[in-house]
Amino acid sequence: MVCVSRPEDESRTELAWREIVENYGERPVLDDAPTSSGESATAAEDAPPAAPSASSSTDLPEHLRDDDEVERREQAIAESERFKPPPAPPFPVPRTWERGLAWAGIFVAPVIALVIGLLSIYVHPLVGWALVGWFVGGFAYLVFVMPKAPRDPWDDGSRI
Repeated sequence: MVCVSRPEDESRTELAWREIVENYGERPVLDDAPTSSGESATAAEDAPPAAPSASSSTDLPEHLRDDDEVERREQAIAESERFKPPPAPPFPVPRTWERGLAWAGIFVAPVIALVIGLLSIYVHPLVGWALVGWFVGGFAYLVFVMPKAPRDPWDDGSRI
């Protein structure tokens, strides 16, 4: 099947591509959209800028030029500047020495027992029982202070 294009289709396509290439990188001009004052957007762009006046309400958009609106806006800004967040709750007191002792019981007690056994050092049997008690006690303490519920899988750690 042979596709034959008409010359007017080719010229329209060529004109469309030429327009795209000519306007590349420029902002498109939109149709005349009515603004709040009823003027068209292009007429507002063509008008020269207004001279600045001493009133602070002239630099606001037209829908905020009402004195009541300006006053409400200034009050809202003043309220937001006065806001002071409530004091943060105190941090929990960490039990570092207890957990450190427990972790040492898990790792240090077996190492000491291994060194004593490998070097054939004679120690009183109470030292051996103390090492075993330290290991079991540290393990039991760490299991006891473990969180009871599983951690939330969607928790990203951003909360304190």
